[in-house]
Amino acid sequence: MLLDHDTCYRAVAAKDARFDGQFVTAVRTTGIYCRPSCPVPPPRSRNVEFLRTAAAAQTAGYRACRRCLPDAVPGSPEWNLRADAAGRAMRLIADGVVEREGVPGLASRLGYSTRQLGRILTAELGAGPLALARAQRAHTARILVETTPLGLADVAFAAGFGSVRQFNDTVRAVYGVPPSQLRSEAARRDRGRPAGPPGALVLRLPHRAPFDPHGLLDHLAARAVPGVESVEGGTYRRTLRLPHGPASVALDLTARPGAVVATLRASDPRDVGPAVARLRRLLDLDADPLAVDAVLGADPALAPLVAATPGVRLAGSADPAETAVRTVLGQQVSVAAARTAAARLAAGHGTPLPAELREDDGPALLFPEPAVLAEVTVAGPRRRASALRGLCAALASGELTLDPGRDPAGLRAELRALPGIGPWSAGYLAVRVLGDPDELLTSDLAVRRGAEALGLPGDEAALTARGRAWAPWRSYAATHLWRAAVSAPTASGRSA
Repeated sequence: MLLDHDTCYRAVAAKDARFDGQFVTAVRTTGIYCRPSCPVPPPRSRNVEFLRTAAAAQTAGYRACRRCLPDAVPGSPEWNLRADAAGRAMRLIADGVVEREGVPGLASRLGYSTRQLGRILTAELGAGPLALARAQRAHTARILVETTPLGLADVAFAAGFGSVRQFNDTVRAVYGVPPSQLRSEAARRDRGRPAGPPGALVLRLPHRAPFDPHGLLDHLAARAVPGVESVEGGTYRRTLRLPHGPASVALDLTARPGAVVATLRASDPRDVGPAVARLRRLLDLDADPLAVDAVLGADPALAPLVAATPGVRLAGSADPAETAVRTVLGQQVSVAAARTAAARLAAGHGTPLPAELREDDGPALLFPEPAVLAEVTVAGPRRRASALRGLCAALASGELTLDPGRDPAGLRAELRALPGIGPWSAGYLAVRVLGDPDELLTSDLAVRRGAEALGLPGDEAALTARGRAWAPWRSYAATHLWRAAVSAPTASGRSA
């Protein structure tokens, strides 16, 4: 969104939570920056400036409001919508790439020199890559300080700081108090609340309303691979491969309005930040549902679906390599058949989750890595088995990378260059792995049948033309069409 001063100020005066995460309000007279919905009385218009990111506010010398916690809001939906360097960089920074590979590693992934990338991000976002990573690091540190019993020195290194002094200085600069005070304030706020399970970290993952948890749960339940993931009631559980080790998570999508409650068991606290970023992408928690529903609801054919189920989300991916393997397994077969094939691979070649990371009766297997599957003979059609081996070999060698910083068009082209990977699989992975909001997937049989059920064209070319009015939210339209196809008794479609 463009940061028009009058528009932003009206949002702040109305305390409109729809804009939380899309910009921050920096108050010159207090030196504090807030989310738009901060409960304090709005400052005078002449005393504020509006900045795109918390990092930009911190770079300008502002500190975060400890009342509204402007870093504890959904992220900007702009980063999924934008395929440019700034959007891709923000997704990679959230995934912890700067902490693991430094700014040169981030720049290399995006195809720029460090100097070029710095200029682009400063011009677009008001802060360079180091400042953006510092803001992310401070946010992770606050989570660990407030929600874990880790010693503060351990928190410092887990959050990615090079020294305890750097950690203390950053927390003071960003929040205006030392880490010990953040911890004591959090203890007072949480007094009386039930403690989380031993060894687990309980996190609140905020999202914008409206939110359709049941559609996500139905999607995940239909595809849940035994041993790797499960759905019970309003909770989705799964194992995770994170940059520094394995983990498990339970995501309660219905327990708390405005947020998903995540109970994370990680083998390494350095993985908290990347885990949060991946779980947010998995559940599309940074979406702007009002913007999506406004466009789709304006179409008479889709309007009843949008009205009946507002806030539809795209099912994403917590493990891109696993999602790619399961996508190939799902080519030209039913959801149930794809799930059975994935379950066989997991049972035969998966890695047991360490006992200390398991929840009672929860998933206990890590899905097999590509390097393992590249050597496996998969039962089924020869062409699919060959496509799977080629995909896994490309992932294992690094020839193909599946990370949130990829350009959707470039990823589609690389996938389609692999034997046995067609337009449907490439488009589907762009949605699942990158959160691409504008992929209609008209080659999908279930999408076309859903369109026909609504009186829309079932022909691929005609549906493509009809769907242009749904841009830039055609992936969400496809989700509605998939659901509309469920009532058709012959609908099977492709699956992953």
